[in-house]
This record gives sequence, C-alpha cells and structure tokens, in this order.
Amino acid sequence: MSLLECLLQTSSTVTLLGALLFLLALYRLSSGSNSEEQGKQPPGPRPLPLLGNMLQLDLKRPYRSLCELSKKYGSVFTVHFGPTKVVILAGYKTVKQALVNHAEEFGDRGMLPVLYDFTNGHGILFGNGDSWKEMRRFALTNLRDFGMGKKGSEEKISEEIHYLIEVLEKHEGKAFDTTQPLSYAVANVISNIVYGSRFEYSDSKFRATVDRANENLRIAGSVSVQLYNMFPWLGPWLKSRKLLLNNIENNKKEMKELVRGLKETLNPQMCRGFVDSFLVRKQTLEECGNKNSHYHDNNLISSVRNMFSNGTNTTGTTLRWALMLMAKYPLIQDRVLEEINSVIGSRQPLAEDRKNLPYTDAVIHETQRLANILPIAIPHTTSRDITFQGYFIKKGTLVFPLLTSVLQDGSEWESPHTFNPAHFLDEEGRFTKRDAFMPFSAGEFHCFCIHTDWVSESFYDTLKLRVWEITLTQGEFMVWKCVYNLCQL
Repeated sequence: MSLLECLLQTSSTVTLLGALLFLLALYRLSSGSNSEEQGKQPPGPRPLPLLGNMLQLDLKRPYRSLCELSKKYGSVFTVHFGPTKVVILAGYKTVKQALVNHAEEFGDRGMLPVLYDFTNGHGILFGNGDSWKEMRRFALTNLRDFGMGKKGSEEKISEEIHYLIEVLEKHEGKAFDTTQPLSYAVANVISNIVYGSRFEYSDSKFRATVDRANENLRIAGSVSVQLYNMFPWLGPWLKSRKLLLNNIENNKKEMKELVRGLKETLNPQMCRGFVDSFLVRKQTLEECGNKNSHYHDNNLISSVRNMFSNGTNTTGTTLRWALMLMAKYPLIQDRVLEEINSVIGSRQPLAEDRKNLPYTDAVIHETQRLANILPIAIPHTTSRDITFQGYFIKKGTLVFPLLTSVLQDGSEWESPHTFNPAHFLDEEGRFTKRDAFMPFSAGEFHCFCIHTDWVSESFYDTLKLRVWEITLTQGEFMVWKCVYNLCQL
C-alpha cells in the first residue's frame, strides 16, 4: 500500500470518528440544555445514540423489562425506544393520577407506525381530535342501544353459546385447540351487534376474517414490528409488515362488501345494528347538505374493524385463560360450579344472576387480572407541557401506561402473582370492586367493548363443561382435554 493510500485511509477513519463524536456531543449538549431550561426530566437508563435503550429491553416481552426498570427508576421514568423518547408510568397510583386526574394533559392518542397502518387515524380506537371524539360518542351510544353491556346482549350471547357448545361437543372429549371456536363465538356476538346477524362457523369468509384479525394482533406484538415502530424506514423490507398490510386490506374488502349489502337493504325505521345506525346518520347529514362530516366510509370501516379485531382477540383470549385456570385449580372450579348450580340450575343464565354469584364474579375478575392480556396500554401523548410528580414532560411526548404494574402492584393486591379470587371478595364473601382493576386501561381511552359482560355470561355456561385435564404446549394452553357434563345446559 502506498503512502498516499495510507494517508487517505487514515484521514477517512479520523473523519468518521470525528463525525460520530460530534453527533454524540451535540446529543448530550442538547439534552442537557433542555433539562436545565425546562426542568427536571424523568430519570431513566442512559440511551445510546440512535439505538436508545433497545439493548436493555426484551423486545418479545418489553413489559417485563419495563417493570424491572421501574424498580430502579421509580413510577415515572424515561426509556428511549430507538431514537424515540417514551415516558413510562408504573403502579396503580401513578397510572390513575395520569389517566384519570390529569386526563386532559395525557389525553391524546400516541400514534405508533403500526397503529397508523391499522386505521390511518380513523375509527374509534387509534384516532385523535374531533373525529375520534365524535366516533367514540356515537359508538358508545349506539352499541348500548343494540345490547352492548346491557341486558339486551343476553339473547345474543345465549344464542351463540348454543352454537359454541355444539362445536365443542363434536370433539367427543378429545384434545383440540380452543382458539378458533372461542374466537368465532365472540366474533359472532360482535357481528350480531354490529351487522344485526351472525355467521355460520363453516362460512369460509367469516373464518378468514377472524383468523386474519387474530394473526394481525400476533404480528403487531412481534420483535420485527417493535423494530419497525422504532425505525419506520425499515417497513418496506419487513415481511411481517407486508403480511400485516395484506391482511388489513383483505379484511377491509370483506367488510366493505358486507356494508354494501346492508346499505342496499337499509330501512331507516328499523336499524339492525351499528352499521345501519351509522349509515342512517350519514344519510341524514348528507340530506341536510353536510357532506364533510366525520360520518364517512373510512371512519365506518375502521370502527367496525376496531371492534372486531380487538374485541374478538381480547375476549377470546380471556375465555381461554378461564378454561386453563379452571383446569389448573379444580377446587375453585368446583366451588364456582356449585354456586352456578345453586343459583341458575338448569336454565339459561341471565344478566341479573350476576349479583347473586359473587364468587363466580370474583373468579372472572381475577382471571382478567392475572391473564394480563394488555400489559402495556395503547400509547398516549401529552397534549401540553406538564409537570407531573415533580418531573417536566414536554408536549407531544409519547407515554406508555404499564398496566402490568397496576394489575400486579404489591401495594394493591395481597398476592399479586397468584390466582386468588379473594382479591375481589370482602370478609363476608360478597363481591367487591377494586380500583386497581385496570385490565383495559382507564380514562377516556379505556376499551369500551363487551369484555366483562361477554366473559361473564359465556363463562357461566362454559363452566358447566367439566374440564378434567389440560396439556400445556410451549407454555400455552392451546390443547386441552375435557369431558362434558351437558345435562344441566
């Protein structure tokens, strides 16, 4: 190698190192000046340039890493997901203070890249501003009218339980995967409320839609998508994101076809479900000359997809947890069954029975607490600068409420890591609510779907199935054996 080549190579190396040192110094100076100018920042582990704290996080289960970090840095701390600064809220008191007492300051939705892929900011779950407020208000009002969370859902749930039990009975006590039948059953309850009708479990389009929605939620929690959220420029090269977008587009096409059919048979005097109500409202506004309202097709399809994908997966997963826990704790199962038999007997359960089933109600709530199926709430952002618990948090900062730390808060739960229905019972055995019960977040952005009511009423029937044995595969309760005691159904 010539002397000139050596000098050029050395010069390039020095230039590269100099540039890196300059960027690092600039980063530290800027963060330091901000801290002095704005006030005390939430503490946290020192981030690396570009990578942030990625090397300190378990990207498969980031909530575990965040719980460990909260032990060192407290209930309000900062973590950098790649170059993005995120404030973590841990523990019941802190999460409640932020989402309930300071709901306005923490009231904007945090839009991660993958969440934007799902809805482009439309619908009732991943939106912000006036459009989200209007859609949420409309959805809450109309879903209640069609039975969501009220006694009106009894008939829909009881009807679906009949079809679900028929499917389970066909397995004749042999091992099978409960994921699909439970998902289809929950999806049909939602279909009845949204469309005004249910689907046969053998319907290939229905099955594909539900399966794609479940697959999308699995993909959304994968390591590759976590990296995509940190570094959006990776998106075009990620196979998982391509599959996600393909599933989203296919489900959108199926739902548009269903909406088109409902539109063709629409009777404003007799709304069959949520979609009909939306179409009538849209039609009324257009007739009044308001063609730029929030009632457009994108908001309708996104809202329907929000209800299906999130309601089906969360409720179906909770029911599978219930089956697993009943198999694991047969004495608790026996006590629940005894209470159900004494109160309900051989008839179908009613919503009003719930107040007379305190132990069963406690078991359902404890299942949701221990299952912890939403360990990190959907992200928020601060709507303005705020000083919270002595720390300055700038407007537009991404905030992650760590729900795991609430559901497993040792200062709120006597045995936070154990299945213990007594958490929801007083000394006299009556059911009691717990403020720290936040399985689906709190405040305006908490999930308003049918989780508790659907789980409760279907659980009453499902527990009449005698589960005798369960086989765990790779840590999941996907395969189980059961013998059915159907004489009481």
